[in-house]
Amino acid sequence: VDLVESGGAVVRAGGSLRLSCSFSGGSFSDYVIGWFRLGSGNEREFVGTVSKTGVSTFYEDSVKGRFTISRDNAKNMAYLQMNSLLPEDTGVYYCAADATFSGLRVGVPQFWGRGTQVTVDS
Repeated sequence: VDLVESGGAVVRAGGSLRLSCSFSGGSFSDYVIGWFRLGSGNEREFVGTVSKTGVSTFYEDSVKGRFTISRDNAKNMAYLQMNSLLPEDTGVYYCAADATFSGLRVGVPQFWGRGTQVTVDS
């Protein structure tokens, strides 16, 4: 399985950005997809997940109401829509895949992407 993120950029505080995650090398719909970020604290932070069918999502409290995770199983793509961005959202964003939600929630997914940089300027 290979995961490749794209869409990272420099954006002003209050702005929006959409990240994409391209999946290949397996059956996309067999995996829960999660997003994580590595900020200035140098610890990878859980952002949220989308279920295998795309029906259910789960978010960390710090992004709830601002970020939306979605997926398109026909295109083997997942997305992270980020609105009302804050400087503290700055970091390297990673998508990840695991057969279960729990693997993502505890931060040990089966597969990681390479990351894409998001910088939010104040």
